[in-house]
Amino acid sequence: MSDTIPAPRAFAALRIRGYQAHFSTYLLAMMADNIEHVISYWMVFQKFQSPALGGFAVLSHWLPFLLFSVPAGALADRFDPRRIIQCGMALFILASAGWAYFFITDTLQMWHAMALLVVHGCAGVLWQGASQLLLHDIVPAQALPSAVRLNATARTLGVLVGPAVGGAIMLTLGPRYGLLLNALFFLPAVLWLWRAPYGPRFQGVPAAARRAVRGFADITRTIAEVRSERLLAAMILLAGCASFFVGNSYQAQMPGFAHDLGHGDPGATYSMLLAADAAGALAAALLLESRAGLLPTTPRTAVVMAMLWCLSLGAFAATASYPVALGLLFAAGICELSFSSIAMTLVQMNAPPASRGRVIGLYNMSALGLRAFAGITVGLGGSAFGIHASLIGSAAALLLVLLLLSAWMRRYRPTPRQ
Repeated sequence: MSDTIPAPRAFAALRIRGYQAHFSTYLLAMMADNIEHVISYWMVFQKFQSPALGGFAVLSHWLPFLLFSVPAGALADRFDPRRIIQCGMALFILASAGWAYFFITDTLQMWHAMALLVVHGCAGVLWQGASQLLLHDIVPAQALPSAVRLNATARTLGVLVGPAVGGAIMLTLGPRYGLLLNALFFLPAVLWLWRAPYGPRFQGVPAAARRAVRGFADITRTIAEVRSERLLAAMILLAGCASFFVGNSYQAQMPGFAHDLGHGDPGATYSMLLAADAAGALAAALLLESRAGLLPTTPRTAVVMAMLWCLSLGAFAATASYPVALGLLFAAGICELSFSSIAMTLVQMNAPPASRGRVIGLYNMSALGLRAFAGITVGLGGSAFGIHASLIGSAAALLLVLLLLSAWMRRYRPTPRQ
């Protein structure tokens, strides 16, 4: 097993026709995912005015990743990942169509909204893990780092473009029929995957032995496997600690930061702060793709970039200058995209083939599922000590953990996989 991935050519994955289709459909689905958030959250807020339901929306989005990522990965190991992705798309379509039905008929009740939020969260679990697993069939090993970065780029673009498109749809078609239109954005992925020549049937090498799906027992079994592979354990711990201590919870506190910075209109200040973070992630993805090999794909690089992320966020929370805050958030976006894409690449490249889906699921459980708890470290801490002190404290705690992780990794010496 090697802890360094050879640097590919610039935009290597986009030179592969199959990945072009995958990237396009993934981006469209990610955009639709965020369009649904924009429209449904707005309508639910207008109808119920319930902060508790808003909190449930956050939990229902991330808790399924915590509970079901490894079982979903086991399904992708056992069965055709194309069909798992299609099942995820079907749940997304069901959620969008369900929202549209209840809004059009004006029959939405609280339990309907909660059920649809859970369906949407489960759709994401099925989609993300199987999509990452399918990359191994679409691109060769040397292009995998490029594919992982480009998938991260598509995710960021979807987060940026989705709200804008959702707002335009609300202004033109209205939210009720706009959600029906949104359901159609998931169909290209379903149709392409129907005949896409990827998955177990098309692999040119003998298939690895496939284990039975054992539900939650797969979580403990996968953790036991990963513990013996220090590189995998380190990258999964890195992603989990970053999600648990900070995650993306600081974005929910951005209106408060904008108000405290006191620069111009709070609404515009808030939007620009969010845009700076996303713009940094996009810039990092494009830079790393156009200058292949700029950052080595190694565990050390991932940890160093995560440390710089902590320092950027801590400095952002401490500054009283709006221009400096924008620059620090831009830097934080660069660092976050860099360390997360490097960690994901290392996990995908070094996971055992027979349990790759489970290991990817464990990574997603750590990287995404633990975001549900970042609301405690940053959110509740913000209520007790103020949002600035809370974010500084969370970033400092994560930095300390990363220093310990770095010391543990120094003793690591990769051994060749037989």
